[in-house]
Formats: sequence, C-alpha cells, structure tokens
Amino acid sequence: MLLTIDIGNTAVTIGVFRDGTIGETDTDGASPVERLVTTLRFATDSRRLADEYGIMLKNLLEFRGIATTNIAAACICSVVPPLTGMFEDVCLRFFGVEPLLVTSQIDLGMPIKYDTPRDVGADRIVDAVAAVKLYGPPAIVVDLGTATVLDAVSRDGEYLGGAITPGINVSVDALYHNTSLLRRVELVAPPTAVGRNTTTALQSGIVLGYAGLVSTMVERFKAEIGEDARVVGTGGLVTVIADHAPVFDYINQELTLVGLDLIYRMNTVQHRHSRESGNPECLCAKDK
Repeated sequence: MLLTIDIGNTAVTIGVFRDGTIGETDTDGASPVERLVTTLRFATDSRRLADEYGIMLKNLLEFRGIATTNIAAACICSVVPPLTGMFEDVCLRFFGVEPLLVTSQIDLGMPIKYDTPRDVGADRIVDAVAAVKLYGPPAIVVDLGTATVLDAVSRDGEYLGGAITPGINVSVDALYHNTSLLRRVELVAPPTAVGRNTTTALQSGIVLGYAGLVSTMVERFKAEIGEDARVVGTGGLVTVIADHAPVFDYINQELTLVGLDLIYRMNTVQHRHSRESGNPECLCAKDK
C-alpha cells in the first residue's frame, strides 16, 4: 500500500492507496479514487515530536484495519518546512520506507511555467496534476483552505500559475481580533444578501463575499486560458461556498491525495517507461 501525506498549515491529511509497491501495476485497472482505502486528518502542530506523530499515525491506521507492515511506499507534499523532515523520519522509522518528497525537481508529468518553479507550493502542483489527470485540461483548481488558492493549467497541460488570497477562516480571525463589537458567526449563507442584523451581515460578507470572489476570479481565469476550462473545487472549506458559487464542475475533497498517488507512480521505473513510450494512462472524467 502507498501512504500519502499532505502537510498543510492547518491540518495533516493522510491517504492510503492500494497497490503502492514500487514497480507494481494496477492489475484491476482501478482509478486512484477507487484505490483509496482510507483517509485520516489531524491538526498541524509543529510542537509535536516525530515519535508522537509516528505513534498517533500508526495507531490510527491500525484502528482502521491497516497494518504498518502493509505500507510499502510513501509520498509527501508539505508547505510546513519544520514538519517535512519530521514526517520523512516517521516514514523511515515507523513504516520502514523512504518517502518521495514532491518538489519541482521530480517528474510531475506537467511543465511548470511559473517564473520561479521552486517557489510554487507543493500542494498547488499536486492539485494541478490530479485535476488534469482526472478531468483533463484546461483546468482551474480552487482550493479553499488556510489560504484560498486558484491555479490554472493550460490546454497543453502546462502549469501556468494562479492567485492567492487569505482563506475564509484567516479573514474571519482577522476581523474578530481587530474589531471590538463583531463576533464569530456560523459559516452559512444568510437568506438574503442584504443582512438585516449583524449576524446575517457578517454571513453575507463572508460566505457570499467569498463566493463572489471565487466566481469573479474563475471568470477572469477562463477569459485567459479558455472558457471550456474545467473548474475543480477542493479544500476543507469548499463546501461553505460551493452552493453559492455556480462555477464548479467538480468537487473533489481528496484531490491532493489522489495527486500524490499519481505523482508517486510517475516516479517509479515502470510508470516512467509508460510515459516515455507515449502511452500515458488516461483517467479523464467523462461527466460530473
């Protein structure tokens, strides 16, 4: 099995995929989504020690019925440098595998057209790879997490870049901590855009405001990369605005984990040979 680890600013998300052994083929022809056995999620905490994370991860996997001896490979993407080496150590000591770390220097199956490729967050690259592999180019990924990030992939499958803005909770926290009279509210849309009290006014500004931000940015991206671009939503907060931003073609909460599975496979000998032969596997979705 393949252990995938997405280290984000707010949470660490874990995925376990069947058929993760190096050089192993997908004998049943299953897609990455179908190969995903289980997912786990726990808070990012740089104060924890590697032993704490290792024991916690091992116990959680065994609780889900997955023995550590079944983990044959691992792939990591991280936007939290202090935890990157820690989880590499966890993979080595608790699972006996040396993980593949996603960077712009490995085989991504996608040209990076960013001015400075090494500056692109690993999660952004992973999401873009998964979106194109699953749904086809051109594509726009909208990741609503700690930051709200939009990424664009060209019709030729090139990663172009994107846009970054503070995430919903980051904005809410800033508003709460920098005002005296405003309070936290539930992140749900109000019945009308015109709020009739402070609670609904805040909900309108936060939920409908971010929905408008995403919709407008997607419109601008499409004008630049193609009106037929597939729009894929992901991230822990995508469900907050999905019903109020009618721009999404697909919602995939496991997009990053799937991307890690795909990138790991691109960097095994057998899958690299398949790419060089000009016959890469096509997984593009035919419908929503």
